[in-house]
Amino acid sequence: MGRFFFFSFQLSLLWVPIIFPTVILQSKPAMALPLYTNSRWIVDGEGQRVKLACVNWVSHMEVVVAEGLSKQPVDAISKRIKSMGFNCVRLTWPLFLATNDSLASLTVRQSFQNLGLSESIAGIQANNPSIVDLSLIQAYQAVVSGLGANNVMVILDNHISKPGWCCSGSDRNGFFGDEYFNPDLWVKGLTRMATIFNGVANVVGMSLRNELRGARQNVNDWYRYMQKGAEAVHSANPDVLVILSGLNYDKDLSFLRNQPVNITFTGKLVYEMHWYAFTDGKAWESGNPNQVCGRVVNNMMRLSGFLLEQGWPLFVSEFGIDMRGTDVNDNRYFNCFMAMAAEHDLDWALWTLAGSYYLREGVIGSSEYYGVLDWNWCDTRNPSFMKRISTLQSPFQGPGLAETDRHKVIFHPLTGLCVLGKSLLEPLRLGPCTDSEAWSYTSQKTLKLMGTLYCLKAQELDDPATLGVICTVSGSKWEIISDSQMHLSSKVGNGTTVCLDVDSSNNNIVTTTCKCISRDNMCDPGSQWFKLVDSTRSSNSKESF
Repeated sequence: MGRFFFFSFQLSLLWVPIIFPTVILQSKPAMALPLYTNSRWIVDGEGQRVKLACVNWVSHMEVVVAEGLSKQPVDAISKRIKSMGFNCVRLTWPLFLATNDSLASLTVRQSFQNLGLSESIAGIQANNPSIVDLSLIQAYQAVVSGLGANNVMVILDNHISKPGWCCSGSDRNGFFGDEYFNPDLWVKGLTRMATIFNGVANVVGMSLRNELRGARQNVNDWYRYMQKGAEAVHSANPDVLVILSGLNYDKDLSFLRNQPVNITFTGKLVYEMHWYAFTDGKAWESGNPNQVCGRVVNNMMRLSGFLLEQGWPLFVSEFGIDMRGTDVNDNRYFNCFMAMAAEHDLDWALWTLAGSYYLREGVIGSSEYYGVLDWNWCDTRNPSFMKRISTLQSPFQGPGLAETDRHKVIFHPLTGLCVLGKSLLEPLRLGPCTDSEAWSYTSQKTLKLMGTLYCLKAQELDDPATLGVICTVSGSKWEIISDSQMHLSSKVGNGTTVCLDVDSSNNNIVTTTCKCISRDNMCDPGSQWFKLVDSTRSSNSKESF
């Protein structure tokens, strides 16, 4: 890990009060804050659903300053976050920021000097001169304030104890009782941060601890300390959502199926999970994508997704891919993730905002290829990715979204678009899901446009799919097949089985031979994956069928 002079002394396990200088925070709430929970949904003070569409902003590394401030002003970064469609930031912080007075009182300049990062100091002096001589805790507050001024909500995430890159099973930060994870000190740190941000309107939640892990992890201590931490946060700041992570790197909450947490407050509890391609090794690249997607989603629902059925919000607080688009494992996984996130209309936080780091694992100025911004924090690294996830930034359903009767949209995860059927005279095509008509999937397995006589029809192999009024014949019935449950399959007049597909040249909907139904691991079925997603959102389209 990095070089930190203040770790040369023994951290006392006795609590020593820390006096934090006051920074005036001017936050503009984006909706009727604070937030609450209503069964599995997060809602505002008026009971309207608020979908968390967040991006992670790293502030837990050795320097303990939000990344990118040597590249761009806080206000510019905050505006960029908002312009990309995110309404929220999961802002990470190390426990020692709130429990180690030597660290908390260091200035930004001193922290960079201690690590020999003179170029970064010059960058911060140029882009954020008002924070360069603030203490680290004041600089953290200034970032929260900058986000609030741009109507961006913040979730404070205790990512690690000792500042540095996270996470490994042997970094001594993983579970209660590890060298850098004293549970009593952790509760005091949570209390301190909850108190500092009490009354700051755009701080809407606190994630108690990132990726619990390591040899010490066990269910009994999880209940003991997570309940204690939750009560401490709520007592110090009853306005924030209290977000609990599970075991095994935020993958496993299965123990909650039969034993819920025992806390004194209601309407504030949220659970979080993480899901990356590498969570399952190289399975996406080496296995059949249909089979891998089916298996992984079933496992995810068993370990954490069941909480939605039990009436708890589930926040996917980390997911992401290599934005260069060259990683087959990531690309196949992400098609499956998009479908699952849309189907369950999940709240989420993308990893990550950072295009580069001041210092990561000894490397100065290292690039972050999972980052939505480029190395200079100027441009979007992959604009097509941002267009793709924009569909997930708006809710499909939830309290206050009963704009129209419940219906289906036919979602295409590879593009983030939906099937549109505007006219009998025009081909079916992909377009924004906000423009999608209302579809129904009937017991006769037809896909019908609600309020009309028209249904989706397959004509012949490699022909465009069409709308028709004769919905009882071959080609008008659609089976959901394959382990992924995302192939829409029909039989055309000569008995040939076809699957719904996309003509990539113009986004028209066609029917082609079904892909990857066997055990073949060399093919990619992404263009043929469609997910029927429940929605109560009315179409923005002004056209009328």
